[in-house]
Amino acid sequence: MTRLLLVLLSLLWAPTAMAASPIVDAQYVADAIARNALVWDVRPADAYAKGHIAGAISIGDAARVLRDENTEDFIATDRIEKMLGAAGLDPKREIIVYGSRGSWNPYFGLYTVQYFGGSNVRVYHEGIEDWTAAGRAISSEVSRLAPIALKLEVNPTVAVTTREMMARLNNPNVQIVDARTPKEFTGEDIRAIRGGHIPGAINIPYEQNWVDPETAGKLARKQVTSNAGMSLKSMDDLKRLYSKLDPSKETIVYCQSGVRASETAGVLQHLGFSNVKVYDSSWLGYGNTLDAPAENVNVTFFNVGLLNSRLGALQNRIDQLEKELAEAKGKK
Repeated sequence: MTRLLLVLLSLLWAPTAMAASPIVDAQYVADAIARNALVWDVRPADAYAKGHIAGAISIGDAARVLRDENTEDFIATDRIEKMLGAAGLDPKREIIVYGSRGSWNPYFGLYTVQYFGGSNVRVYHEGIEDWTAAGRAISSEVSRLAPIALKLEVNPTVAVTTREMMARLNNPNVQIVDARTPKEFTGEDIRAIRGGHIPGAINIPYEQNWVDPETAGKLARKQVTSNAGMSLKSMDDLKRLYSKLDPSKETIVYCQSGVRASETAGVLQHLGFSNVKVYDSSWLGYGNTLDAPAENVNVTFFNVGLLNSRLGALQNRIDQLEKELAEAKGKK
C-alpha cells in the first residue's frame, strides 16, 4: 500500500516536477559562487561577524530590518530600495540565501527576493553549519558590493492581502495551509484579538518539514547539542506530509506573521507546486480583522492600561536596582 501511494504521488507531482527547486545543497552554492552569484547571509549582524561564507553580504537580521515591528509586514518599499541598494543586493541577480540550518530566515529571504521581482533565487537549507562542517571557505571580514540604485516592483503573484484571502474562502480551486503550531490553530494559543484559524485551512506546522520536528525544543532543553534534526526531510517524506494537497491548485500558506509560512512555501515550491502564495499579514492581520470569518474562535482583550502599569512598576524596580548598585560601588 505504501509503495502504491508513492507511485500515485509521483504521478501527481510529475507535471510540475521539472521546475527548478529553490532548495539547494553546498555543492550548488559553491558552483554558484564560482559563476559570481550573490550570496546573502540573513542572520543577525553578530552571527555574521563571527563567521560567514566568504564573500557573502549582510544587511543584518533580514526579517527584523525589512519588516515593521508592529504589523510585521514589509516596511515602505522606498526604504527597502535604499537598504538593498546600499548593500548592492539586486533581486534580478542570481542569489543564494542562507542562515542557520533549517531556520525560516533564509526562506523569508527567498520570499523577499521573489516578492520584489526576483526569479533566480535559491535557499541553502543546511546553512552555515553544513558549510563549516565541510571545511569550506569562511570569513569574518565584512564583504561589500558596490551600491546600486534600485526601483523595486512588487510581484503580485507570490502574495495575497487580507481582503484577497477572504475573497478566496470556499473556493474549491484554492487550498490553504496553516504553518503554525496546533495550539495556535485550535485557538488555545491566542496571538491576536482572536485565536483560531482561517476556514478550510489544513494545519501542517512548518517544523514538520524537518527530519526531527522536535529539534528546537530539544535544543532549548539541552537534550541535543546540534541542530542536525532541522535538516530537510527526504522528498518522499515531504510528499507524504503534503499528500492531501494538489500541486496544481493555488496554495496559500500563512502563519502568525508570514515568516514560518515562507519556509513551507519554499518547501512546496521544492515539491513542484506551481502556484504558491504567502499570506504575509497572516493571522496577525486576519485575527485582528473582526469581519474575517474564522474557525475555533477565541477572543482576548489587550488591556493597555494594565500593560502600562506593569511596565511602570518594572521600570521603577530597575531604577531602584541601579541605584542600589551605584551605592554599593561607591562604598568600595
